[in-house]
Amino acid sequence: MNKRILSLLVDNTAGVLSRISGLFSRRGYSIESLTAGPTADPRFSRMTVVCSGDDLVLEQITKQLEKLVDVRTIKVLEPEESVNRELILVKVRTTPEERQAVISIADIFRAKIIDIGTESMIVELTGTKSKLEAFIKLLDEGHEILELARTGLTGLSRGTQDVYYL
Repeated sequence: MNKRILSLLVDNTAGVLSRISGLFSRRGYSIESLTAGPTADPRFSRMTVVCSGDDLVLEQITKQLEKLVDVRTIKVLEPEESVNRELILVKVRTTPEERQAVISIADIFRAKIIDIGTESMIVELTGTKSKLEAFIKLLDEGHEILELARTGLTGLSRGTQDVYYL
């Protein structure tokens, strides 16, 4: 199975997320990750969809998305021509004696400590999927992960050659 990262510029209207995710579910397509948020222009939102399938399925997904009225543009974000990131928040059980070890791991990965409680810490990290998984693996070896939240992948193409102006 191949993976494709699609960056969609869509109208910022009620139900657009539902219509796009509905297209995937009706046709049995797989969504690995979907993120959405408004752009600098509040009339539009950017959605990043990570989907998987064989080449034929991935082409069909793109063609079906192009038919939706709400979709303004679709870009395939090729890894070498784009910047992609994901955000995680990790809550780790810590005692006062263990805090420095978690802080040291966070420093190695350039993560931020965003909350410290009497029995836990919350760490924020942004990066590639492999960086986040390496961080989780290292953290999990000596500490108990209480909760973990991931945003899913988001990205933009490099440079200005394919910027879509409305």
